[in-house]
Amino acid sequence: MNLLRKILFPFAILYGFITSIRNFLFDKGFLKSFSFPVPVIVVGNLSIGGTGKTPQIEYLIRLLSERYTIATLSRGYKRKSEGFVLANANATAETLGDEPYQFYQKFPSIQVAVDADRKNGIEQLLTKEKKPQVILLDDAFQHRKVKAGFYILLTAYDDVFADDFLLPTGNLRESRSGAKRTDVIVVTKCPATLSETEQTRIKQRIKLYAAAPVYFSTIAFDDCVQSSSASVPVTTIQQTACVLVAGIAKPDSFFDYLKNSESICLTYPDHHHFTESDIQQIKQQAGDKLIVTTEKDYVRLKDSELKDQLYYLPIRTSLMVDSNEFDAAVLDYLKK
Repeated sequence: MNLLRKILFPFAILYGFITSIRNFLFDKGFLKSFSFPVPVIVVGNLSIGGTGKTPQIEYLIRLLSERYTIATLSRGYKRKSEGFVLANANATAETLGDEPYQFYQKFPSIQVAVDADRKNGIEQLLTKEKKPQVILLDDAFQHRKVKAGFYILLTAYDDVFADDFLLPTGNLRESRSGAKRTDVIVVTKCPATLSETEQTRIKQRIKLYAAAPVYFSTIAFDDCVQSSSASVPVTTIQQTACVLVAGIAKPDSFFDYLKNSESICLTYPDHHHFTESDIQQIKQQAGDKLIVTTEKDYVRLKDSELKDQLYYLPIRTSLMVDSNEFDAAVLDYLKK
């Protein structure tokens, strides 16, 4: 915790008081939460950014899409449209936001919608001719206006909420006690070598704030990077002078997986909209080298003048143990 964050500690206390009052009003019914006649699953977190919500949503899509008609509903962070938008053939990363557009590109059989007002978004989805049987709410743990049926709380291995503190001193959006609202907790981005002893230690810390079962997941990187028409083995990238571009919250694992001593690593803010100046900077750095970016950044760059040398690294979340138990918890909720 740096000095500035320590100095801002009084503001963290004030922020915690405000969010606690808000949660109290929802808990007691003074502020109304709305339920819907369709199963709603929330994937969210207590902290700001970087917990792996996108691969977790994709995990659920893969688990459920052959059994149910699925819709995802996101805020559409940093999109240039307003209100409710349902993805169609004219959709872009600018109209949907990068993550929803990624869902739309990867899973054409599902509905993808965005609306900052999740209640209105659900109501709009339920008016469509093809009504979803399951709605996945992305990053909506604090969106108390909607009362979901099943909550999945994510917390990153290197920033477990039980050891964190409220903004601006720490990274928490609300008190650690908010974890009591969840049905399951997934500790994300774990090292593949995470020991049972360490898992037990983390579970014991989390159990101070939530009774929900705790699972552990890791990010599995693909063996090849992909473009619109080709693929290149990761082993080639790891041995070649390439330009690596990332505009995500915590890019270290992406860079570490691909880079070598000759790699050029370019970092941009999370959800960054690449300007023409950014494109030219990347192009100048790359020359005739391959450019490899994250899956989320690729949807914003794939139509730029970089496209002929642009590749992305596919990722997916992988539960380390008890994956069948996690899947069963989700499916049992839907059966009920």
